[in-house]
Amino acid sequence: MVAVSVIIPTYNEGPNVAPLVARLSVLPNIAEVVFVDDSTDGTPAEIERVAADSSVPVRLLHRDEATGGLGGAVLRGFDVATSEVCIVMDGDLQHPPEVITQLIERYDRGEADVVVASRYAGEGSAAGLAGFTRRAVSRGSTLLTKAMFPRRLFGCSDPMTGFFLVDLRKIDRASLRPQGFKILLEILARHTLRIAEVSFDFADRNAGESKASLRQGIRFLRQLSSLRFGKMPAFALVGAIGAVVNIFIVWMLTNLGVGYVWAAIVGAEVTIVGNFLVLDRYVFFELKGAAAPFRRRFGQSFLFNNAEAVIRIPVMAMLVESWHISAAVATAATLAVAFVVRFVFHSLVVYRPRHGTTAFGAEATGPQRLPLRSGEA
Repeated sequence: MVAVSVIIPTYNEGPNVAPLVARLSVLPNIAEVVFVDDSTDGTPAEIERVAADSSVPVRLLHRDEATGGLGGAVLRGFDVATSEVCIVMDGDLQHPPEVITQLIERYDRGEADVVVASRYAGEGSAAGLAGFTRRAVSRGSTLLTKAMFPRRLFGCSDPMTGFFLVDLRKIDRASLRPQGFKILLEILARHTLRIAEVSFDFADRNAGESKASLRQGIRFLRQLSSLRFGKMPAFALVGAIGAVVNIFIVWMLTNLGVGYVWAAIVGAEVTIVGNFLVLDRYVFFELKGAAAPFRRRFGQSFLFNNAEAVIRIPVMAMLVESWHISAAVATAATLAVAFVVRFVFHSLVVYRPRHGTTAFGAEATGPQRLPLRSGEA
């Protein structure tokens, strides 16, 4: 098996260093362990202490400025790594070191450029995320991200994980612009790579505090923005035009004496059909070759949007009757909430590649690097 460099970004993780290195040192095929440290406490000294007695080479790179956050630390690790194949993992023992052997074995089959340790594949688990809210946010952000990049993230169930193997020869490091935690997302969104997965159980934190915060959430949204949001701008434009048409129909019919519920039903049906035709022709056009036939795509979209309308229209009625909001305003509010759900469904279900095809509608010809262009998905 290939020998790998293990890149571990750390920030105030001193108590975790010794047990982590101890578990890594008994694994085969570890060429070195590289800690890229941004700590403000005694973690660098602890790393040096552990390195002196370790049977596996341990190196420390301490950064005075945490440029690019955790993602920037990983890139610095890539720069100094002695192996062209690297493992990236956290330093808090929530990523079990023993899974590294599975990552290497999967890579050695010669079928992948990136091997992802996934919490959501097979028997994997995200139980180590503290609380229902964090698990829900993680799952929701994963689905949203996959919807934004349905081609490049096809076959990856966990693009938000921080535990993965990557062949540095297959990526253009100069193209990467990390802005926080999600370095794997940055790599996958900016390259066309062969992706494989192994499942793992995300463990409880051994020591220290989670680095997740509102600031990291904002960085994540900024990162998605810098990756140009896949097809969301075009989807949003079509949805906005449809919403205007929908609101106009409701306003016109209610002023003609039609009840607001019936007016909302008519507006919904007209815009459901119209939006799908525009999306299919102009937004998802390059995904149609690999997706289901037109009738099935239309049927899935029509049924889903009507099911959404069955939920949305009673909510709108409640807003009108209970909160005394105008029908037009209530329609606008409920349409805004429905937007994200519609986008995720269309990207991941309606235009999902059929079994036996690639996300590009043909047999893959091998990995290649592609510059990320506006609108790329």
